[in-house]
Amino acid sequence: MILVDTSVLIDWLRNQSDERTRFLEGVEHTDQIVVCDVVLMEILQGARDDLHAAKLQRALSKFRSVNALNAGLAIRAAQNFRRLRQLGITIRKTTDMLIGTWCIENGVPLLHNDRDFRPMAEHLGLVEA
Repeated sequence: MILVDTSVLIDWLRNQSDERTRFLEGVEHTDQIVVCDVVLMEILQGARDDLHAAKLQRALSKFRSVNALNAGLAIRAAQNFRRLRQLGITIRKTTDMLIGTWCIENGVPLLHNDRDFRPMAEHLGLVEA
């Protein structure tokens, strides 16, 4: 199983080709790919209107969806944020901290194209796909 971040899904939805979107296209069994609720929210927030949002939802429905956010994960993500901050690293978006922490806690690799996840891999054990 691999969780796909918003940064890759946006490129995939725009039909942009790079190594990550080609990897996503090449996955034989889409049940191996998961999209979490936080990523789904980020994608749908960017929709131009309700019609566009419905189109995006249909495109993403080919992947399995998982719920990431709960009180335990929120506490763990805040701990991870503080740990990185003590190292002089500030993650720019709370959603990235939640996504990265979910992957760490569940042992799921993350397919991303976002520099905020690199410190999580280096210092917190996030596995990058």
